[in-house]
Amino acid sequence: MQGELLRASQSRPPEERPKEPLRPERSRSDCPVLLSQRLVLRAPHEEDIDALAHLANNANIATMVSRMPHPYTAKDAADFVRRAKAGEIGKCVYAITRGDNGTFLGCCALEPHQDERTLEIGYWLGEPHWNRGYATEAAHVLIDMAFRTRNQIDYIDARCRVTNIPSKRVIQKCGFQFQGTGMIDCMALGGMVAVEWFRLDRKTWMSLRSWGELR
Repeated sequence: MQGELLRASQSRPPEERPKEPLRPERSRSDCPVLLSQRLVLRAPHEEDIDALAHLANNANIATMVSRMPHPYTAKDAADFVRRAKAGEIGKCVYAITRGDNGTFLGCCALEPHQDERTLEIGYWLGEPHWNRGYATEAAHVLIDMAFRTRNQIDYIDARCRVTNIPSKRVIQKCGFQFQGTGMIDCMALGGMVAVEWFRLDRKTWMSLRSWGELR
């Protein structure tokens, strides 16, 4: 068991979008559009900017992730969408949306480690959408995609603040095992915060057989 975090990369900014559902393009062959029972995970769009800025401008979210500024403006949201499309913040950055009406709920992402055998998952949801199981559902489909399509990946890591009990529940429902504690920088707080580090290995994921066993 490792007792200290050497990497600082929990949550990557995500987004929201009500109104009409968007038909996502299918150009990202390495990160395809993902479907679950209630959700569609697809690339962020300019149409998400207003909803993203509205949901992300929340200290309850910004202080629980590493790289989200607070206050969070429409300019920040536009820059996030631009950088996501350009691949500047990872190749697999997703907007989490509802499948029935396209509502923008938040974001999730996978970021590779330098060892090329490990990915790190990050996610956030707008506060109006908490406690409905969306984060767990999004994490399940993202993890399934990673292990099924990338044979070289052996591990997926997740980190959360020690005070973020809801995020820890999501991580545990996905089968991650505690590895250690450490400190990472939180942009919104302008300093270091304590986090816990969890890991899911391929063998554990395969042994679960279905996510239903963890719900």
